[in-house]
Amino acid sequence: MKDQAKIIAALLVGAAAGAALGLLLAPEKGTELRGDIADYINDLVDTAKTKAQNTAGEIKDYSSNVIDKAKTKFSGTVSDLWDAKDNAVDAAKSKAHDLADKASDAAENAKDKVKATANDWNNSVQNA
Repeated sequence: MKDQAKIIAALLVGAAAGAALGLLLAPEKGTELRGDIADYINDLVDTAKTKAQNTAGEIKDYSSNVIDKAKTKFSGTVSDLWDAKDNAVDAAKSKAHDLADKASDAAENAKDKVKATANDWNNSVQNA
């Protein structure tokens, strides 16, 4: 963007200098020459205003596009974070359920062993 503005400014300055020299060297009366120079300067000012408005519009469009891209990227990142959070929570719940099941199985095995041991002692006491 900056390079384009420099090129446009250089072209406008060069064109103005060339036109001024051309008008100054032209064989015309002073009043006609001043009128031509004034008209030419007014045309240059109008052209510069138009270019500035177009450039401002381009900058506005560019900044809007950058903002839209940033919003899209940010919302995508937030969405990814929510998905990662949900996956982590689901994995933790699954792991907790697995551990609870293993603990329940271990408790049942312990109960069975205690009952078997109690039955063995009871049988040995009754048989003795």
